Amino acid sequence: MSLISPDGGMLVDLVVPDTQRSERMAETINLPRLEITDYDLQWIHILSEGWASPLRGFMRESAFLQSSHFNAIRQEDGSWVNQSIPITLDVSSGDRERLIDSPRIALCFNGTPVAILIDPEFYAHQKEERVARTVGLTHVGHPTVERIMAMGNYLVGGELEVLAPITYDDGLDHYRCSPAELRAEFERRGADAVYAFQLRNPVHNGHALLMNDTRRQLKAEGFRNPILLLHPLGGWTKEDDVPLDVRMKQHDAVLEDGILDPETTIVAIFPSPMIYGGPTEVQWHAKARINAGADHYIVGRDPAGMNHPETDAPIYDPFHGMKVLQSAPGLERLKIIEFRFAAYDTVAEQMSFFDPSRADDFLTISGSKMREYARNGESPPKGFMGGKAWQVVADYYDSLTDG
Repeated sequence: MSLISPDGGMLVDLVVPDTQRSERMAETINLPRLEITDYDLQWIHILSEGWASPLRGFMRESAFLQSSHFNAIRQEDGSWVNQSIPITLDVSSGDRERLIDSPRIALCFNGTPVAILIDPEFYAHQKEERVARTVGLTHVGHPTVERIMAMGNYLVGGELEVLAPITYDDGLDHYRCSPAELRAEFERRGADAVYAFQLRNPVHNGHALLMNDTRRQLKAEGFRNPILLLHPLGGWTKEDDVPLDVRMKQHDAVLEDGILDPETTIVAIFPSPMIYGGPTEVQWHAKARINAGADHYIVGRDPAGMNHPETDAPIYDPFHGMKVLQSAPGLERLKIIEFRFAAYDTVAEQMSFFDPSRADDFLTISGSKMREYARNGESPPKGFMGGKAWQVVADYYDSLTDG
């Protein structure tokens, strides 16, 4: 059984071939330059490897408007591909005036050219409208609203030639498998179904229960060898989230603890920045995994959500992410695996799917409660998390106390 095809039918690869790299690098010497941020670099990484296929660069105005208003972009053949999150590059008014007549621009990070922007199109950055449509509120206490409102007054779109694969030299690059590399690994393992699980927190046994139960369901449907893509988000996150290196160490420990089967699990980093955009963002998370070869997607409760900066109440209905994915344009090919609520079963002393007939036997352990255990040097109830995996979490929060 062949893997699901990428959006647009072909996986985009914007990295300049080795045979042309010296020539393109030499060209940048004479090009006007635009310095970019590490956040921009992460989006270039996303675009370069085809996570946003069939996009071939930063969005021009037409694509930006379609993404913002429809969460999808119409293709030349009339079909739609999902693209709920605008992928853009902002510029100041001064840079726009300096670069507006340039047919090619060298994009530089810390002074080093990383990509060439081709035939750039400049247009006004309607920041408040953008955050209202993408995030659902305009309060600058939301980290993405704060970021976008501080951006330049213009956006510039255009196709990209990326001069070399994007790497970070942080000891985690071996986890950053491209969609093409993931597809090759799924093929090597003989996957006849690929189910993806997105997260930005440590994995507890409730998560693992959901992942293992999904494999059971798929095998009951007749699939011979379903493969799990455990795919934590690895781009920018807010400061109080658990750092990526800690999360990756914890995920490895989950496999060492035998909570997930290493033979049927691939752990890799999804290099996207986080938007904290609820049902709008979860479409992006799902769409990108199609391009990586996943045909099933596990969606959790309140995916990509967070609390309101003033009221501390959830910004999004916790079940809207699941409902939106089931009807989102361009995601019809993806089978959505709905969240089943898992809690700690005090009788069985393990994480189990919640049984309302004996609700008093279940204990909900929130992320906040988990952090409280770790900060206080306490262990969670037996069966909440594997021993090695919990030790990674405990050591991290202990280091914060020492600091």
